[in-house]
Amino acid sequence: MIDFTPNPVALAFGPLEIRWYGIGYVAAILAGTWLAFRLARERGERTDMIVDSLIVIAIAALIGGRAYHVIDQWAYYKDHLSQIVLPPYSGLGIYGGLFTGTLAVIWLTRHYHLSFWRWGDIIAPCILIAQAVGRWGNFMNQELYGPPTNLPWGIAIQCQYRVAEYACPAQGGTTPVDAHFIPLFFYESVLSLIGIGAMIFLWRRLTARHRLLIAGDVGLLYFVWYGMERSILETLRSGWNWTFFGLATAQLLGLGAAAVAVVAILIRHWWVRRHPEDAAGAAPEASSPPAEPADPLPAS
Repeated sequence: MIDFTPNPVALAFGPLEIRWYGIGYVAAILAGTWLAFRLARERGERTDMIVDSLIVIAIAALIGGRAYHVIDQWAYYKDHLSQIVLPPYSGLGIYGGLFTGTLAVIWLTRHYHLSFWRWGDIIAPCILIAQAVGRWGNFMNQELYGPPTNLPWGIAIQCQYRVAEYACPAQGGTTPVDAHFIPLFFYESVLSLIGIGAMIFLWRRLTARHRLLIAGDVGLLYFVWYGMERSILETLRSGWNWTFFGLATAQLLGLGAAAVAVVAILIRHWWVRRHPEDAAGAAPEASSPPAEPADPLPAS
Protein backbone atom coordinates (compact mmCIF):
# COMPACT_ATOMS: atom_id res chain seq x y z
CA MET A 1 0.00 0.00 0.00
CA ILE A 2 1.03 3.60 -0.57
CA ASP A 3 1.70 5.52 2.64
CA PHE A 4 3.03 8.69 1.02
CA THR A 5 0.79 11.69 1.76
CA PRO A 6 1.83 14.78 -0.23
CA ASN A 7 1.78 18.38 0.94
CA PRO A 8 -0.71 20.30 -1.25
CA VAL A 9 1.61 23.33 -1.19
CA ALA A 10 4.56 23.08 -3.55
CA LEU A 11 6.23 26.39 -2.62
CA ALA A 12 5.45 29.17 -0.18
CA PHE A 13 6.77 32.73 -0.15
CA GLY A 14 5.34 34.23 3.02
CA PRO A 15 1.57 34.34 2.58
CA LEU A 16 1.88 33.47 -1.13
CA GLU A 17 1.45 29.75 -1.82
CA ILE A 18 1.99 27.86 -5.05
CA ARG A 19 -0.06 24.70 -4.87
CA TRP A 20 0.45 21.46 -6.73
CA TYR A 21 -3.18 21.66 -7.88
CA GLY A 22 -2.43 24.87 -9.79
CA ILE A 23 0.78 23.41 -11.20
CA GLY A 24 -1.24 20.42 -12.34
CA TYR A 25 -3.72 22.70 -14.13
CA VAL A 26 -0.89 24.41 -16.00
CA ALA A 27 0.68 21.03 -16.86
CA ALA A 28 -2.71 19.84 -18.15
CA ILE A 29 -2.97 22.87 -20.44
CA LEU A 30 0.53 22.29 -21.79
CA ALA A 31 -0.20 18.61 -22.45
CA GLY A 32 -3.43 19.48 -24.26
CA THR A 33 -1.65 22.14 -26.32
CA TRP A 34 1.08 19.72 -27.36
CA LEU A 35 -1.45 17.12 -28.50
CA ALA A 36 -3.55 19.74 -30.30
CA PHE A 37 -0.55 20.74 -32.43
CA ARG A 38 0.24 17.11 -33.24
CA LEU A 39 -3.31 16.22 -34.26
CA ALA A 40 -3.97 19.45 -36.17
CA ARG A 41 -0.81 18.97 -38.25
CA GLU A 42 -1.68 15.37 -38.96
CA ARG A 43 -5.13 16.36 -40.17
CA GLY A 44 -4.08 19.34 -42.25
CA GLU A 45 -5.73 21.96 -40.04
CA ARG A 46 -4.43 25.40 -39.11
CA THR A 47 -2.09 25.65 -36.14
CA ASP A 48 -1.39 29.39 -36.05
CA MET A 49 -4.31 30.15 -33.71
CA ILE A 50 -4.00 27.18 -31.34
CA VAL A 51 -2.13 28.90 -28.51
CA ASP A 52 -4.41 31.95 -28.43
CA SER A 53 -7.48 29.73 -28.66
CA LEU A 54 -6.39 27.39 -25.89
CA ILE A 55 -5.76 30.35 -23.60
CA VAL A 56 -9.35 31.47 -24.15
CA ILE A 57 -10.66 27.91 -23.66
CA ALA A 58 -8.56 27.41 -20.52
CA ILE A 59 -9.85 30.64 -18.95
CA ALA A 60 -13.45 29.77 -19.85
CA ALA A 61 -13.04 26.25 -18.45
CA LEU A 62 -11.46 27.65 -15.28
CA ILE A 63 -14.42 29.97 -14.69
CA GLY A 64 -17.01 27.27 -15.36
CA GLY A 65 -15.13 24.63 -13.41
CA ARG A 66 -14.77 26.91 -10.42
CA ALA A 67 -18.46 27.85 -10.50
CA TYR A 68 -19.47 24.17 -10.57
CA HIS A 69 -17.18 23.35 -7.65
CA VAL A 70 -18.51 26.24 -5.56
CA ILE A 71 -22.09 25.09 -6.14
CA ASP A 72 -21.09 21.51 -5.38
CA GLN A 73 -19.44 22.58 -2.10
CA TRP A 74 -21.84 25.40 -1.24
CA ALA A 75 -22.26 24.09 2.31
CA TYR A 76 -18.69 25.25 2.88
CA TYR A 77 -18.47 28.32 0.66
CA LYS A 78 -21.61 29.97 2.01
CA ASP A 79 -19.61 30.67 5.15
CA HIS A 80 -16.36 31.48 3.29
CA LEU A 81 -17.50 33.67 0.41
CA SER A 82 -14.12 35.34 -0.06
CA GLN A 83 -12.50 31.99 -0.84
CA ILE A 84 -14.63 31.65 -3.96
CA VAL A 85 -12.45 34.15 -5.82
CA LEU A 86 -9.49 34.94 -3.55
CA PRO A 87 -6.45 32.71 -2.99
CA PRO A 88 -5.61 30.36 -1.52
CA TYR A 89 -8.25 28.10 -3.05
CA SER A 90 -8.49 24.86 -4.98
CA GLY A 91 -11.19 22.82 -6.58
CA LEU A 92 -12.66 22.64 -10.08
CA GLY A 93 -15.69 20.76 -11.40
CA ILE A 94 -15.10 19.12 -14.75
CA TYR A 95 -18.69 19.48 -15.96
CA GLY A 96 -18.73 23.22 -15.39
CA GLY A 97 -15.44 23.50 -17.26
CA LEU A 98 -16.76 21.40 -20.14
CA PHE A 99 -19.84 23.59 -20.48
CA THR A 100 -18.05 26.94 -20.61
CA GLY A 101 -15.13 25.45 -22.56
CA THR A 102 -17.53 24.15 -25.23
CA LEU A 103 -19.11 27.59 -25.51
CA ALA A 104 -15.63 29.03 -26.02
CA VAL A 105 -14.88 26.48 -28.76
CA ILE A 106 -18.12 27.32 -30.57
CA TRP A 107 -17.26 31.02 -30.50
CA LEU A 108 -13.66 30.45 -31.60
CA THR A 109 -14.52 28.21 -34.55
CA ARG A 110 -16.99 30.81 -35.77
CA HIS A 111 -14.45 33.59 -35.20
CA TYR A 112 -11.75 31.78 -37.21
CA HIS A 113 -14.21 30.35 -39.78
CA LEU A 114 -13.32 26.75 -38.92
CA SER A 115 -15.36 23.57 -38.83
CA PHE A 116 -16.62 23.02 -35.29
CA TRP A 117 -17.00 19.29 -35.96
CA ARG A 118 -13.50 18.73 -37.33
CA TRP A 119 -11.99 20.62 -34.43
CA GLY A 120 -14.20 18.72 -32.03
CA ASP A 121 -12.42 15.56 -33.14
CA ILE A 122 -9.08 17.21 -32.42
CA ILE A 123 -10.02 18.76 -29.10
CA ALA A 124 -11.63 15.67 -27.55
CA PRO A 125 -8.36 13.72 -27.07
CA CYS A 126 -6.74 16.94 -25.86
CA ILE A 127 -9.34 17.24 -23.11
CA LEU A 128 -8.69 13.67 -22.05
CA ILE A 129 -4.92 14.13 -21.85
CA ALA A 130 -5.50 17.29 -19.82
CA GLN A 131 -7.75 15.34 -17.47
CA ALA A 132 -5.25 12.50 -17.19
CA VAL A 133 -2.54 14.95 -16.15
CA GLY A 134 -4.71 17.27 -14.07
CA ARG A 135 -6.18 14.48 -11.94
CA TRP A 136 -2.81 14.13 -10.22
CA GLY A 137 -3.57 17.50 -8.66
CA ASN A 138 -6.34 15.68 -6.79
CA PHE A 139 -3.74 13.28 -5.42
CA MET A 140 -1.64 16.18 -4.16
CA ASN A 141 -4.75 17.62 -2.49
CA GLN A 142 -5.59 14.21 -0.99
CA GLU A 143 -9.04 14.15 -2.58
CA LEU A 144 -11.09 12.15 -5.09
CA TYR A 145 -10.76 8.80 -3.35
CA GLY A 146 -13.12 5.94 -2.70
CA PRO A 147 -13.85 3.71 0.30
CA PRO A 148 -11.19 1.97 2.43
CA THR A 149 -9.43 -0.88 0.67
CA ASN A 150 -6.78 -3.54 1.15
CA LEU A 151 -5.65 -3.35 -2.47
CA PRO A 152 -1.89 -2.93 -2.94
CA TRP A 153 -2.41 0.46 -4.60
CA GLY A 154 -4.60 1.87 -1.83
CA ILE A 155 -3.51 5.37 -0.80
CA ALA A 156 -3.26 6.89 2.67
CA ILE A 157 -5.37 9.98 3.43
CA GLN A 158 -4.57 12.18 6.41
CA CYS A 159 -7.39 12.74 8.88
CA GLN A 160 -7.88 16.42 8.06
CA TYR A 161 -8.59 15.59 4.41
CA ARG A 162 -11.14 12.84 4.97
CA VAL A 163 -14.86 13.11 4.32
CA ALA A 164 -17.14 12.70 7.33
CA GLU A 165 -18.00 9.09 6.45
CA TYR A 166 -14.36 8.04 6.89
CA ALA A 167 -13.39 10.34 9.75
CA CYS A 168 -10.64 9.25 12.12
CA PRO A 169 -11.54 8.17 15.68
CA ALA A 170 -10.18 11.43 17.12
CA GLN A 171 -12.71 13.29 14.93
CA GLY A 172 -15.63 11.17 16.04
CA GLY A 173 -15.37 8.60 13.26
CA THR A 174 -14.57 4.90 13.23
CA THR A 175 -12.13 4.60 10.30
CA PRO A 176 -8.58 3.78 11.49
CA VAL A 177 -5.91 6.42 11.12
CA ASP A 178 -3.79 4.04 9.04
CA ALA A 179 -6.61 3.12 6.64
CA HIS A 180 -5.98 3.20 2.88
CA PHE A 181 -8.46 4.21 0.20
CA ILE A 182 -9.26 3.48 -3.45
CA PRO A 183 -7.43 6.06 -5.64
CA LEU A 184 -10.28 7.18 -7.89
CA PHE A 185 -8.13 9.98 -9.32
CA PHE A 186 -5.72 7.32 -10.62
CA TYR A 187 -8.49 5.23 -12.14
CA GLU A 188 -9.82 8.27 -13.98
CA SER A 189 -6.34 9.21 -15.17
CA VAL A 190 -5.72 5.73 -16.60
CA LEU A 191 -9.16 5.52 -18.22
CA SER A 192 -8.59 8.92 -19.81
CA LEU A 193 -5.32 7.71 -21.34
CA ILE A 194 -7.09 4.65 -22.73
CA GLY A 195 -9.76 6.96 -24.15
CA ILE A 196 -7.12 8.99 -26.00
CA GLY A 197 -5.85 5.87 -27.75
CA ALA A 198 -9.39 4.78 -28.61
CA MET A 199 -10.30 8.16 -30.10
CA ILE A 200 -7.15 8.46 -32.19
CA PHE A 201 -7.66 4.89 -33.43
CA LEU A 202 -11.28 5.59 -34.40
CA TRP A 203 -10.38 8.74 -36.28
CA ARG A 204 -7.52 7.11 -38.20
CA ARG A 205 -9.17 3.79 -38.97
CA LEU A 206 -12.86 4.64 -39.31
CA THR A 207 -13.09 8.35 -40.13
CA ALA A 208 -10.22 9.40 -42.36
CA ARG A 209 -9.87 6.08 -44.20
CA HIS A 210 -12.96 3.90 -44.27
CA ARG A 211 -15.38 6.78 -43.63
CA LEU A 212 -17.74 4.80 -41.40
CA LEU A 213 -17.69 7.81 -39.08
CA ILE A 214 -18.06 11.45 -39.99
CA ALA A 215 -16.23 14.46 -38.61
CA GLY A 216 -17.54 15.26 -35.17
CA ASP A 217 -18.32 11.68 -34.18
CA VAL A 218 -15.09 11.30 -32.22
CA GLY A 219 -15.71 14.58 -30.45
CA LEU A 220 -19.19 13.45 -29.46
CA LEU A 221 -17.86 10.07 -28.36
CA TYR A 222 -15.82 11.94 -25.75
CA PHE A 223 -19.06 12.66 -23.89
CA VAL A 224 -20.05 9.00 -24.12
CA TRP A 225 -16.65 7.84 -22.88
CA TYR A 226 -16.24 10.32 -20.08
CA GLY A 227 -19.90 10.26 -19.10
CA MET A 228 -19.83 6.50 -18.57
CA GLU A 229 -16.38 6.59 -16.97
CA ARG A 230 -17.34 9.23 -14.44
CA SER A 231 -20.71 7.69 -13.69
CA ILE A 232 -19.12 4.34 -12.86
CA LEU A 233 -16.39 5.87 -10.69
CA GLU A 234 -18.92 8.00 -8.82
CA THR A 235 -20.44 4.81 -7.39
CA LEU A 236 -17.23 4.47 -5.35
CA ARG A 237 -17.04 8.08 -4.28
CA SER A 238 -18.23 9.31 -0.89
CA GLY A 239 -18.93 12.74 0.55
CA TRP A 240 -21.18 14.03 -2.24
CA ASN A 241 -22.61 17.47 -1.51
CA TRP A 242 -24.55 18.10 -4.70
CA THR A 243 -27.21 15.44 -5.19
CA PHE A 244 -30.52 15.23 -7.00
CA PHE A 245 -33.15 12.87 -5.60
CA GLY A 246 -30.41 11.10 -3.69
CA LEU A 247 -28.19 10.55 -6.74
CA ALA A 248 -24.88 12.26 -7.34
CA THR A 249 -25.35 15.12 -9.80
CA ALA A 250 -22.09 14.12 -11.51
CA GLN A 251 -23.59 10.72 -12.32
CA LEU A 252 -26.77 12.20 -13.71
CA LEU A 253 -24.83 14.69 -15.84
CA GLY A 254 -22.48 11.97 -17.08
CA LEU A 255 -25.26 9.60 -18.12
CA GLY A 256 -27.28 12.47 -19.58
CA ALA A 257 -24.33 13.73 -21.63
CA ALA A 258 -23.62 10.22 -22.92
CA ALA A 259 -27.25 9.74 -23.98
CA VAL A 260 -27.42 13.14 -25.71
CA ALA A 261 -24.15 12.44 -27.55
CA VAL A 262 -25.41 9.08 -28.85
CA VAL A 263 -28.63 10.67 -30.08
CA ALA A 264 -26.66 13.49 -31.71
CA ILE A 265 -24.45 10.99 -33.57
CA LEU A 266 -27.47 9.09 -34.88
CA ILE A 267 -29.28 12.25 -35.96
CA ARG A 268 -26.20 13.67 -37.71
CA HIS A 269 -25.65 10.43 -39.65
CA TRP A 270 -29.31 10.37 -40.66
CA TRP A 271 -29.12 14.02 -41.79
CA VAL A 272 -25.89 13.58 -43.76
CA ARG A 273 -27.28 10.57 -45.63
CA ARG A 274 -30.32 12.57 -46.71
CA HIS A 275 -28.70 15.96 -47.20
CA PRO A 276 -25.19 15.35 -48.60
CA GLU A 277 -25.10 18.88 -49.98
CA ASP A 278 -25.21 20.22 -46.37
CA ALA A 279 -22.51 17.91 -45.07
CA ALA A 280 -19.43 20.02 -45.73
CA GLY A 281 -18.74 20.36 -42.03
CA ALA A 282 -18.94 16.59 -41.66
CA ALA A 283 -16.33 15.82 -44.33
CA PRO A 284 -13.87 13.31 -42.90
CA GLU A 285 -10.70 15.00 -44.12
CA ALA A 286 -9.41 18.55 -44.32
CA SER A 287 -9.89 20.20 -47.70
CA SER A 288 -6.27 21.28 -48.02
CA PRO A 289 -2.93 19.59 -47.39
CA PRO A 290 -0.99 20.34 -44.22
CA ALA A 291 0.82 23.67 -44.22
CA GLU A 292 3.82 22.01 -42.62
CA PRO A 293 5.20 18.46 -42.53
CA ALA A 294 3.02 16.13 -40.50
CA ASP A 295 4.46 14.72 -37.30
CA PRO A 296 2.11 11.82 -36.71
CA LEU A 297 1.64 10.00 -33.46
CA PRO A 298 2.57 6.32 -33.37
CA ALA A 299 -0.22 4.14 -34.65
CA SER A 300 -2.63 3.24 -31.90
